[in-house]
Amino acid sequence: MTAAFWLERHGAFRSLGDLLEQATQRFLGGGVEAEEFQGFFVPRLRLLLGELNGHHQVEDHHYFPVFRRAEPSLERGFDALDRDHVTLHADLHATAEAANALLQALARRPDVEAPAAAYAETSARLLRRMHRHLDDEEDLVIPLLIERGEIG
Repeated sequence: MTAAFWLERHGAFRSLGDLLEQATQRFLGGGVEAEEFQGFFVPRLRLLLGELNGHHQVEDHHYFPVFRRAEPSLERGFDALDRDHVTLHADLHATAEAANALLQALARRPDVEAPAAAYAETSARLLRRMHRHLDDEEDLVIPLLIERGEIG
């Protein structure tokens, strides 16, 4: 695992999250029709949620334990990242549930305003936490990768 690859993955999460947030805001503002929104929204949200979950599982079960052994003085930092993963996992589920409620409302129409607003709020919380977590993780992991190179 290289620092450049780690940063690339995190950049992809940020970009995809930003695209989804922009699309949701355009939809809420009436700038895009429901069918177009769904066509854009569904595959990208599925990708973001699945990739974030998988990324965190790899970190939890492989990289973080290796990093902890390599640099025991960073234990508290990795504990904080582990706690973030628990919170983010709950946010992933809440976002998926809110998205499903929105999609069900879109199928029924015309009243999608409340489910769309609920999804936007839930998703925004996930994205805020995700951005903060990625920044914190990079502050801890990237110097370690640069200093030690491949660990493990």
